[in-house]
Amino acid sequence: MNPISILRDTWFFFSRHLGTLLPLCLPWIVLESLTQQQLSLAAQSQQFAPWGMAAGLVFYPIYTASLLLYLIDFGEERRRGVSELWRAALRLWPAFALLSALSSLLIVIGFSLMILPGIYVMIKLAFAEVLLVKRGLRPLDAIRESFRLTNGHFFLLLTTVLVILAPTWALQGYIEQLNDEAAGYGLALNALSGFFQLLLTVLTYRIYMLGPEREQGSEQA
Repeated sequence: MNPISILRDTWFFFSRHLGTLLPLCLPWIVLESLTQQQLSLAAQSQQFAPWGMAAGLVFYPIYTASLLLYLIDFGEERRRGVSELWRAALRLWPAFALLSALSSLLIVIGFSLMILPGIYVMIKLAFAEVLLVKRGLRPLDAIRESFRLTNGHFFLLLTTVLVILAPTWALQGYIEQLNDEAAGYGLALNALSGFFQLLLTVLTYRIYMLGPEREQGSEQA
């Protein structure tokens, strides 16, 4: 698989389906950004990280599961409305929130050791969310299976994920430097950053379908 073609296909799908992705995911991203902003102001930026992560665990599973369900439906030529996808995502919320919490904890531990272990763990967990939604695996099983299935796809995932994350990390760094007077501007930028990070979900699903899913299908055949 060519990283450039994977990135091109990811952007093509994302831009082509923007009319669906905006109402499907953006409202939850805005709510997440607004909640995190208010928590940050209330905490005066002291010990904000745990509360900010908690806010993310509330909203992130809803819009990410909704997007994954939409991707699965598209591949299976099935159509569901936004409200139907939200209801399906909410049913997945307990398991998805637990997976997000465990994944965040593992990544934070990795980054606390050094940057490279953190990036390694982040890439090895790339398929976990897809496995939970598409194959119905439990959170721990999804994590274990993701570690296994990313073998042979690690550097492809690393290259493509960093291409998407680099500009969003730079934008997040800029947002953190804004003062309280630019709160509304920062909120809009934060929501925009969160929305474009959905490219990661599209990307990992694309690689999963071209790699592990196809390999499993050929083995079963």
